[in-house]
Amino acid sequence: MNGTSIEARLSEMGLALPDSSPSRANFLPYKRSGNLLFLAGQICEWNGVPQYFGPVEDGYDLAMAKKAAEMCALNLLFNIRSAAGSLDKVASVLRLGAFVSAPAGFPDGPKIADGASELFIALFGDAGRHARTAVCVSSLPANGLVEVDAIVELAPG
Repeated sequence: MNGTSIEARLSEMGLALPDSSPSRANFLPYKRSGNLLFLAGQICEWNGVPQYFGPVEDGYDLAMAKKAAEMCALNLLFNIRSAAGSLDKVASVLRLGAFVSAPAGFPDGPKIADGASELFIALFGDAGRHARTAVCVSSLPANGLVEVDAIVELAPG
């Protein structure tokens, strides 16, 4: 975008990465194949402590729910940095998968998932624009409100 590092841009937005993003079960937080990085789903927790809980209820606060999705994205960014050494090595965010804990018939899952999408676009510009699936589910790990996974392309080298 403008030569500013991604982490500096994140700081300018008043955001930071967590200090850790521990796995809750027997899986890798990411797996690299060539320049593709496949990231395991991250719930809305901070340093391993869940912060937002589901399911979403009638009269929910959309801004708060989008913050939950943004928190998932921050955990993904932590793992991207762990895998690549720097967020500046992201060439493109290819795909996000978002899961929102909600009752049957809830229509706003995609609006909530926008919290993660908007962060990636704000940080990476056009390279942050991605394909996405957003679905509602009956429950998530640790009773989280949102979970987001991703596939990103890293710059060669």
